[in-house]
Order: sequence, then C-alpha cells, then structure tokens
Amino acid sequence: MFPYRLQFFADAAEKTEPPTSKKLSDARKEGQVARSKELTTSAELLALFLTLKIFIGYMVGKFIETFQSSYQNMNLMLEGEFTTVMAERLLKNSVNRIIIICLPVCITAVVVSFTVILFQVKWKLSGRPLKPKIGKLNPISGFRKIFSRDKVFSLAVEIVKIIFIGYIAYGTLKKEWNTLVILYDISLFQAVALIGDIVLNLGIKISVIFLAVGFADYIYQKFRFKKDMRMTKQEVKDEFKQTEGDPLIKRRIRSKMMEVSQRRMMQRLPEADVVITNPTHLAAAIKYDRAEADAPILLAKGADYLAIKIKEIAKENDIEIVENKPLARMLYYNVEVGDEIPSELYQMTAEVLAYVYRLKGKI
Repeated sequence: MFPYRLQFFADAAEKTEPPTSKKLSDARKEGQVARSKELTTSAELLALFLTLKIFIGYMVGKFIETFQSSYQNMNLMLEGEFTTVMAERLLKNSVNRIIIICLPVCITAVVVSFTVILFQVKWKLSGRPLKPKIGKLNPISGFRKIFSRDKVFSLAVEIVKIIFIGYIAYGTLKKEWNTLVILYDISLFQAVALIGDIVLNLGIKISVIFLAVGFADYIYQKFRFKKDMRMTKQEVKDEFKQTEGDPLIKRRIRSKMMEVSQRRMMQRLPEADVVITNPTHLAAAIKYDRAEADAPILLAKGADYLAIKIKEIAKENDIEIVENKPLARMLYYNVEVGDEIPSELYQMTAEVLAYVYRLKGKI
C-alpha cells in the first residue's frame, strides 16, 4: 500500500568506516580539528592565578613605587610651569613602567595558550578557517545550532562549572570566615593583602576544577570529531578511486603492459639456446652470449598456456627443449625476464647448456 525504497536503509549510507588519512588531512587543512576551548581557557586561568601568586609581591611593590614616583614628579611639575610636553613625558613613563610590571602575566598567558593549543592540534597553520563563508550567514542553520548536541553539551558543562564554583567559593569563605572577621582591626594594606591572598587561593582551586572539566571536554571533542569524520563504504571506495585510480582501469593497464611485455619476450625467444621445461606447466628460455653478458640470461618464461606457446616457438626455431623440473621451477619463480642467472644456478644451467652444445656439435 505504501511505496518505499530500501536503499534509504542500506548499510552503505551509514557512516561506519573510520576516517582515512586523506580525509583527516583534508579536514586539517580546512581547520577542522579536535580542540577544546574549555581546556585552553582553564589552563590560561590557572596560569594567571599561579603567576599572580608568585609575582604579586613584586607587582604590588612596583605599582606603589610607580604611583609614588608619578605623584612626586607631578608635584614638582606643578611647582614650576606645567606643560603638555611634561604631561606626555609623565604619562609615557608611567605606561612603560606598568607594561614592564605586567610582563610576567602577559608572557605567561601567551606561552600557556600557545602550548595548550599546540598540545591539542599540533603544529599546522591554515588560513582557510578565516575565509568568509556565505553558509554561516544562514539564519536557519544558525537557529539549528542553538539546539544542537554541542550546545546542549556546552550548557551542561557550564552548569557543572557553576555548581563547582559555588561549592568551592562557599567552602573557602566558610573556612576563612574567622580570618575575615578581623578585617576591621587591621590596616588597609593588610586587609587588601589578606583579601588578595584569599581570592588567589580561591582562583587557583577553581582553575584546577576548570582544568579537569577542560580535559573532559577535550576527550569528548576528540571522540565527537572521530565520530563526525566517519565515512560510508561508498565514500571510502570513491576516495580510493580518486587517490589510487579506478581498479578496473588499473587492471586493464596492467593487462596491456603484460601483453606488451609478453610480446617483446616472444620476439626475443628465437635467440634462445635452450628451453627448460617442467615438462608441461612451466617453461624457461635461456641464452648465453659472452659478448652480451658474463652469465646466461633468461629470455622468456611462462606457465600453462604461455609455456605451451614458448615450446611451440622453440620447435619452430629448432631450439632444444630440455626437461629439468628443479631448474625450471627455480628459474620461473626466482629469476625475472631479462636478468642474469644467479650464481646458485650456475652449475645446473651449465650442465644443461653443455648438453645442448654437445647435441649441436658446438663442443
């Protein structure tokens, strides 16, 4: 009653095959790699708090020193004639000092970010992801992405992060509550240092949790990337045809090459001194000419029908046919047409050639 097509349910349409190296390479050129932004962000955040933890004393001291120096210079300028040049010089000196103070944080952020990205995607530059794509402006596809699997997973990750942040912040503040109570009894600098120390410790704890979540997200992204890169059986076949060529065409080319090779082989066959047979299945034609080579040369070889053809041509050209099963087999399986006989077969070949030469009265 209802028409249907079974090809829609065929296995060939299912992406069950692992991605080939060519597909992975093409995807990499397009900038498609397994990469977790969560891992990069969490590593940068942890590096930031650790750097501040190490250099906070140095940075605070330098900031206070810069402020004091700028304030003193400003007072000196106000006592005299305050000009635009003086203001520019004062501002320039202050900005340069602030940049130098912030260098540890900036350098750490760049190094950590580069290292984490390199860890995830290795070293491969590609400018293709920067090219504008009209498809990205499609509102329908953009609306679908809002409710996609990736967005749901990202939402779950954000919820987990918020829960962890709340739990760690509550536990840390609860533990430090007795310390926070004394803020009214200490100086401003001591209070700032105390709060800063608590904030840094809290930031490090949160960053460690974020880093664990980032690693989990990276594992998921790799799994998802491999799954998305899977191919159908037909895609694998098509890619093989593109890279290696159509197997049918290759077989035809190989067949033509064999025909040409056999034709050349048969053309040189009348030059042979002897044909060694199996006696029925194999045949090998040998020629020995001291002016051409130091050892006998295999002019032709063949099995079954080709062996029969070699023997027929040998009879037509009055070439001796000698039955020697071991030698015929070794020549057929171990020596290529046009090659010299290997030294291991010198003795057996010499005996056959000597026999043929005696029959023809050459020795």
